[in-house]
Amino acid sequence: MKRLLRNFAFTSGALLTIVLIVTALAAPLLAPFDPNAQDTFRRLEPPSREHLLGLDDLGRDVLSRILFGARVSLRVGFSVVILASVIGIALGAMAGYFGGAVDTIVMRITDILLAFPGILLAIALVAVLGPSLNNVVLALATIGWVGYARLVRGQVLKVREMEFVTAAKALGARSPRVIILHVLPNVINPVIVMATLGLAGAILAEAALSFLGLGVQPPTPSWGAMLTAGRRYLGHANHLAIYPGLAIMLAVMGLNFLGDGLIDALDPKYRKMMS
Repeated sequence: MKRLLRNFAFTSGALLTIVLIVTALAAPLLAPFDPNAQDTFRRLEPPSREHLLGLDDLGRDVLSRILFGARVSLRVGFSVVILASVIGIALGAMAGYFGGAVDTIVMRITDILLAFPGILLAIALVAVLGPSLNNVVLALATIGWVGYARLVRGQVLKVREMEFVTAAKALGARSPRVIILHVLPNVINPVIVMATLGLAGAILAEAALSFLGLGVQPPTPSWGAMLTAGRRYLGHANHLAIYPGLAIMLAVMGLNFLGDGLIDALDPKYRKMMS
């Protein structure tokens, strides 16, 4: 913990991440106005004492919509990471531990999915399924599990040959027990780091899909949707695009810093190499 707290990337990333989570959870308490309340007579009003970040093209408070948009971003991020990591860890562990046909099938599927650009595949899936929050999560998890599977497989291939795994097999432990109790705990550190970085990627991907109109649908606040609405008024109401863009940047930057700090703490080889 002392080493982590001395790490600038970890402390700054943890601080930004905590602020993001608290903001999302306390959005109903922190938001000064209803995020969907419209005042069309004051549309595009610049930042003022009453509305700190101004009003959008429909007269809605930008600050309130950014606070509620954090809830959407975190919901998508955590849902994608949990779903993708569970699928990827399970398939990667089986592929690495059993090898043979299981390994071949899982790895060929990952190769096929990796052959497509991730965001383009997500756009195609959402276009087929229809734009909605749940479909965004499903599309991003579909392209996200392959990274976890490849990572876990590579780690399991090394761990399965170690003495404690051989000893567990000699004592009569079944394969599911060996994988869950002996193999996975020894490969979880890089997965934690990847999940932290994957959370940032999922938030950015959700913003991109919402920017294209394939994500969360109005009137639900979304940072990406706020960006695409604000780009039409960059000339005379640039606050509509600046503040949602800053929110995305700070959220992704904080999570990336947190992931970099965790690499330093959880990967001894990386620490030794950098020292």
